[in-house]
Amino acid sequence: MAETRTEALHQNAAGLDVQAPDAILSFLANAQIEAARAVHGAIPAIAEAAELVARQLKGGGRLAYAAAGSSGLMAVADALELPGTFGIARDRIAILIAGGDEAFRTLAGGPEDDTEEAAAAVANANIGKGDCLIAISASGSTPYAVQAIGDARRRGAATIAIANNNGATLFGEADVAILLETPPELIAGSTRMGAGTAQKIALNMLSTLAAVHLGHVHDGYMVNFAADNIKLRDRAVRMVAAISGRSREDAARLLEESGGGVKTAILLAAGAANAAEKILEKTGQKLRPALSAIEGSKAR
Repeated sequence: MAETRTEALHQNAAGLDVQAPDAILSFLANAQIEAARAVHGAIPAIAEAAELVARQLKGGGRLAYAAAGSSGLMAVADALELPGTFGIARDRIAILIAGGDEAFRTLAGGPEDDTEEAAAAVANANIGKGDCLIAISASGSTPYAVQAIGDARRRGAATIAIANNNGATLFGEADVAILLETPPELIAGSTRMGAGTAQKIALNMLSTLAAVHLGHVHDGYMVNFAADNIKLRDRAVRMVAAISGRSREDAARLLEESGGGVKTAILLAAGAANAAEKILEKTGQKLRPALSAIEGSKAR
């Protein structure tokens, strides 16, 4: 196999094991910063991918992630946070990780080569037309990820590939290819470090922008989250109060009336009465145009 960028030796690697601890940590910190910078070059592709994800979810489809090893952990972290942060229903998200549940205990390397497992995972999750699958692989050639994205594409799903090597095999099956051209790892081949950092950043950016397109963000507020603990219920009250200009007491009461829906509570504060849900439906669940519609009706 030809050496790829993710397997190459970093320029500061020579003699690393005999450096002072502070020097090693400085090299590691700088390598993470270098990796994070690589994401900037992928912004146009990430923007295109976010629009694709939002379109599929808005159309009733699901979002699936497929990956192995460290890339799988980055995928899991992004996928599991979407319901709590942006209120995306859990049954709209599928996680395909090489090795299945056992991966969370051992993260063994063997399953990343198991193309049969990948094919079965795509079939069992019934990924197909209307859905979107994101495949992540630092090398861009992990058999599990390549099989999953290929099968998803053949079944009619939209596909996004994220890899850290130019010319990655994964890109050949993608509607949108996101190249995160990170430098060689300080520990050669340990892609849980720089490559993983860049993947995490890119996934955060992608899913957050998709949520913006779906109307789940207003100013800097996550207005579609599920308030299912004390901290989040307090956040919801503060959010409704800040956006509506009402007191915390009023905000808490409006949230109670709305059944915990932040956007609905804000529209009730604006005078939507019983029409809040209908207004949101008309504006594609976007709060800003919904508020404008209420103000416009008042003006008339």
